[in-house]
Amino acid sequence: MPSPFDNDDNSGGLVARPRQGDNAEPLTITEISAKLKRVVEDQFGFVRLRGELSGVKRATSGHLYCALKDESAVIDGVMWRGNAQRLSFVPEDGIEVVASGKLTTYPGRSKYQIVIDSLEIAGEGALLALLEKTRRRLEAEGLFAPERKKALPFIPRVIGVVTSPTGAVIRDILHRLSDRFPSHVLVWPVLVQGQGSAEQVAAAVRGFSEMKTGGPVPRPDLVIVARGGGSIEDLWGFNEEVVVRAIADCTIPIISAVGHETDTTLADFAADRRAPTPTAAAEMAVPVRAELLAAVEDLGLRQKRAAPRPVMLGRERLQARVQRLPRPEVLLQPQAQKLDDLAERLRRGLSDRAAQARALLMADKARLSAPLLMSRVDRARDRLAAARLLPSLVANRSAREQERFAALERLYLSLNPKAPLARGFVLVKGEGGSLIRSKVAAETQALLTIEFADGSLDAVPVEAGSGSQQTAAPARPAKKSRPPATSGRQEDLFG
Repeated sequence: MPSPFDNDDNSGGLVARPRQGDNAEPLTITEISAKLKRVVEDQFGFVRLRGELSGVKRATSGHLYCALKDESAVIDGVMWRGNAQRLSFVPEDGIEVVASGKLTTYPGRSKYQIVIDSLEIAGEGALLALLEKTRRRLEAEGLFAPERKKALPFIPRVIGVVTSPTGAVIRDILHRLSDRFPSHVLVWPVLVQGQGSAEQVAAAVRGFSEMKTGGPVPRPDLVIVARGGGSIEDLWGFNEEVVVRAIADCTIPIISAVGHETDTTLADFAADRRAPTPTAAAEMAVPVRAELLAAVEDLGLRQKRAAPRPVMLGRERLQARVQRLPRPEVLLQPQAQKLDDLAERLRRGLSDRAAQARALLMADKARLSAPLLMSRVDRARDRLAAARLLPSLVANRSAREQERFAALERLYLSLNPKAPLARGFVLVKGEGGSLIRSKVAAETQALLTIEFADGSLDAVPVEAGSGSQQTAAPARPAKKSRPPATSGRQEDLFG
């Protein structure tokens, strides 16, 4: 029975043996991977692929990894850090691009991939699609909201301009500002297209915003970001997110003047005001000085005309009212007529009254006869003789008056300032007869007069504790006390 190990056909053997007449040695995985790498790189040393970016990822090392795909196939791609830093746009998923590079293999995963040297957006349509996608994303963050817009100053003292210092844009702006309203202009030179232009524009905007008021360089009141016209590729730097965010975060009002009137960039949406051209931006920035002077002069003339206008209007209104007022004689005519009427009525009334009195008197003539009058006098005399004056009435009235006089006398005695002198009190008077009420007032007097009940004595005040004995001045004759006034008027309390 033949052994299974003796089978000449090694296709089903357990141990690999070289075949008779076969010179193909088995290759290692590394060897076959290297052969495949050489074949692919030799055959596809330079290719340009068009596809949609997918799975875009930037590693911490700076390398860019992505995949390019179309409707039915996918190929991995890698872009080394040096080339990735020179990209003029930010790669994102969904962007259709054209990648230039060479095909190679990655033995670690047994995959083939393209090493990308340059990456471009595939046509203007793809570029516009990227622009719209970025616009929607930034708009969703509120960077284009109207409430974020700041009002432009009416007359900015300092204007900052972010543009190329060698182009025609800065000359147009300076010329237009000089014609309208000469202002102080600060130019921050930047690249306005190409690699690195977006970063320079963003840095210039942030630099103006971070300037301090009162520093060595004046802080602008207004910033103009300007560039001339061009294709969408030329203006792409102003669509970069870094520029849009710098403009949106700027604390100074910004006018965006990028391109011509038909050109629109994301910087226009983020700016506080969009100008169709750089020249129009200069016109927006400042008013026309000549027009302002004319307006001020016109206002001055209007003020001069308006100042006397109220007086003139008042005079016209007064004249109109005066014309409507009646004449004084017209106003007094009814009263004069009424006065004449009343005077006539008074005259007639007095005459009538006198006539009536005369008639009444004539009617009472009998009552005024002499016998009648004498009879009335006799009756009045009899009534007077019958009336008696009782003594008690006069006595009571006299007693009441005596009691009232006694009360006034007691009040006089109680208020008499010299009454206490009889009880041992004295009155101290200074020069001129003024009454001294305190020790302090007495020390200021050169001579004091002490009044007793029986006379007066002059004395010189001496400070207490001085050791000197008080010396009395020669006594003056005692003043005779005045008798109480009998006329009813109170005597002077101070002599």
